[in-house]
Amino acid sequence: MPVQLASRPDTDGSGAREARARLRIAFLSYRSDPRVGGQGVYLSAAAEALARRGHKVEILSGPPYPETPAGVGLTTIPSLDLYAQPHHGHRALRWRHLRSWTDTAEYLGHLAGAFMEPWSFGRRVARYLRGHRDRFDVVIDNQTLAYGLLDIERAGVPVVEVIHHPIRRDLEFALADEPRWGHRVLLRQWYSFLKMQERVAPRLSQVIVVSEASKRDVARYLGVDPSRCVAAPLGVDQEVFYPRPFAQRHPLRLVTTASADTPLKGLPFLLEAYAALLALWPELELVVVGRLREGRTAEMLERLGLKARVRFVHDLSREAMADLFGQATICVTPSLYEGFGLPAAEAMACGAAVVVTDGGALPEVVGDAGVVVPAGDAAALEAAIAALLDDPTRRRALGEAAAVRARTHFNWDRVAEIYEQALSDAVAGRC
Repeated sequence: MPVQLASRPDTDGSGAREARARLRIAFLSYRSDPRVGGQGVYLSAAAEALARRGHKVEILSGPPYPETPAGVGLTTIPSLDLYAQPHHGHRALRWRHLRSWTDTAEYLGHLAGAFMEPWSFGRRVARYLRGHRDRFDVVIDNQTLAYGLLDIERAGVPVVEVIHHPIRRDLEFALADEPRWGHRVLLRQWYSFLKMQERVAPRLSQVIVVSEASKRDVARYLGVDPSRCVAAPLGVDQEVFYPRPFAQRHPLRLVTTASADTPLKGLPFLLEAYAALLALWPELELVVVGRLREGRTAEMLERLGLKARVRFVHDLSREAMADLFGQATICVTPSLYEGFGLPAAEAMACGAAVVVTDGGALPEVVGDAGVVVPAGDAAALEAAIAALLDDPTRRRALGEAAAVRARTHFNWDRVAEIYEQALSDAVAGRC
């Protein structure tokens, strides 16, 4: 079926309209519920932005499934969904599954402590696309990096890969934070899918990364030629995340988004800073968007006497997240590393003064519209937050600058233009 032509919207006021290909896009994601992780938020927003530009977009997703925006289709790719099963899926195998090597291998790998979803989703979606290759011109894959993608390209459908950051960075930080040798063995086993990703990534012809920092790490860790990488930042839904009046902000509230026991997110350094700040600002609040579980963070809260002071919230809607950012005195991203840092960009879009670390792409995100401190430095976080608490005028100026930067740099329509060019190049064989 030939690629159809559509008209590019008039953006320069001259009335000129440039013809462009209307692409039939398969957008792949092995798990996509926005309440489970940021990749679901990204998937829906990117798919919707491409659909607004006239392309026909179909999401192909494993469970948990996405919230599909208007104008975007959904094809479900069922799996064993072992993490949603009682007892973590250890009793989920049925006789019918033994007829499928993919099902059997997913189950056995799961029992051995490996994260099998990227591998098994890649096999299932490749089988589906081989049987429906005439429905699509191009595939976008959201960091599955499975062997099945190579099968899809061999079937004649070009693949454009989106890599937010190399997951080996997560493993590095997790191992550095784990002194127990037995747990280190379990970590390496869970992350065993990295070997597959590191073999697949260099063999794909076109890669979209979310920042220049991510591009450098994709080249270093995944062996991808930087000349084959296109940098496109993430966008922010400007209809949900928008500036609130400065006068509505809480006078003494810090807000952060951090998985409680994920070392990469750097929450312990913020907790140390917060404990020190309470000496001067005893009414200062800290709200953490994340779920508190038993483990090191809970132990640290007990040790610092913060258990009753720090509030954890989770399962928030995007609107509730925007309200939280809009009411914050300061939004803090204490991460040791980020391939992009979407929560910081969303807070900026809400007009919040932000403090971030220099971990990964965060300095790229905030530019000169926020405060940047060294990653892993609790004293630097404390000093930066204290300086802003002491200076409402500077907080207001930073918040205004952040909103302007977010509006101009993190606009999904602008990002979709970059995606569109990368997809068109892939279809034309120019990558």
